Amino acid sequence: MMITNFCFKKYFLVLFVFLFSLGSAQKKFTIVLDAGHGDHDVGATRSYDFGTPMEKDITLGIVLKLGKMLEENKAFRVIYTRKTDTYPSLTERTNLANRSKADLFVSVHVNSSPSKSATARGTETFVQGPNQNRENLEVAKKENDVIYLDAKDREVFATYDPTSPESLIALKIQQSKYLERSLFIGSFVEENFEKGGRFSRGVKQANLHILRMSAMPSVLIETGFVNNYEDAYFLNSEDGQRKTAAQIYEAIIRYSRKANIGATENPKKEEKKEVPLKNDFRILLMSTPIKYNYGDPAFKGLNYILPVKENGLYKYYYSVSNLASVRDANLRTAKDAGFRNAVSVGFVPNQSLSSGYYTLEVFVGKDKLSSDSYILKNLKDVKREKANGMFYYTYGTAKTLEEAVKLQKGLEEKGMKNSVIQKVAK
Repeated sequence: MMITNFCFKKYFLVLFVFLFSLGSAQKKFTIVLDAGHGDHDVGATRSYDFGTPMEKDITLGIVLKLGKMLEENKAFRVIYTRKTDTYPSLTERTNLANRSKADLFVSVHVNSSPSKSATARGTETFVQGPNQNRENLEVAKKENDVIYLDAKDREVFATYDPTSPESLIALKIQQSKYLERSLFIGSFVEENFEKGGRFSRGVKQANLHILRMSAMPSVLIETGFVNNYEDAYFLNSEDGQRKTAAQIYEAIIRYSRKANIGATENPKKEEKKEVPLKNDFRILLMSTPIKYNYGDPAFKGLNYILPVKENGLYKYYYSVSNLASVRDANLRTAKDAGFRNAVSVGFVPNQSLSSGYYTLEVFVGKDKLSSDSYILKNLKDVKREKANGMFYYTYGTAKTLEEAVKLQKGLEEKGMKNSVIQKVAK
């Protein structure tokens, strides 16, 4: 009993310090501004009658203008990954942000599509995906290896162990906070672009190095397409860069107030904290009798897809959140990707099925699995059914969707990917 109490006390102590450090006001809001590319790495470029805009020059122009605006506000401490035509590596950029213990990391880029003359246009902002990968978790462990708030905390955390279960829980909570805040700043940026007359492609989630290696809220902003004439002309101009910088600046000001990090000059009435909804919301992309594997082109570049099979149809859901703003941003992202009929669907958290159960469809094929197949050798009590000339193999049972997702992740850790959660009615 004494050991259990000690673990709980240690867990809550670690958890309190993490949450306090995330939400407490600081003297300065530290922001790292990253102008993409540089020097020999020119990035995306095209030649036009008005010149040859290069991504490295456009991003630097926007970042320097944005930085100047922020530096005029005494509430901010601004750090640049580059202020001239140099090329810091991606690792150097994220290491600088992590060492600086920044409150926000903003990386500015210019988009490009394969065609010489793009029909694609507009802005989009990327954040790290909802399921933080293991690599990002290792970064979080490293960056929080020693957590000091003041001299007294230094004594308290003398025995902090980033590999302990209670510290791992706190780190995951911290990552969730980072993602939530990244989505906020991303949505603010895209809203401002849209209000300013730009076409917004929404907030999207991607496994990008510059995002997954940053131990803080982070966004990568694509300010337009260099191979779209109108976008390129706008971004290559001083006025276009100034407007873009101003729109990002206003989003940062709004975000800093909402996150309650640092004191901003001439603060307006503080926005009300968004109240989580009772339900979780997933974006239904499509229902089809066709089974698609993860990463299939049918998902049009969207990640974090949850397939659920019901009544013979595969329903593909994108992302999940219990915040209305994030739900709406995810829906816009799905529609921008081409899923015009996408809708948000509410799920009651941890709701047990009144009848029936969930199981995992682990394999579908015209032929039976051999007895020495990886699936049959590593899973017990796998069920097999034949319908319409196809063999269907299922494994396990769960009463809630969350239990089924947990079971699915367990299979993924064993190397069994592309399983589908199946809802079975009795």
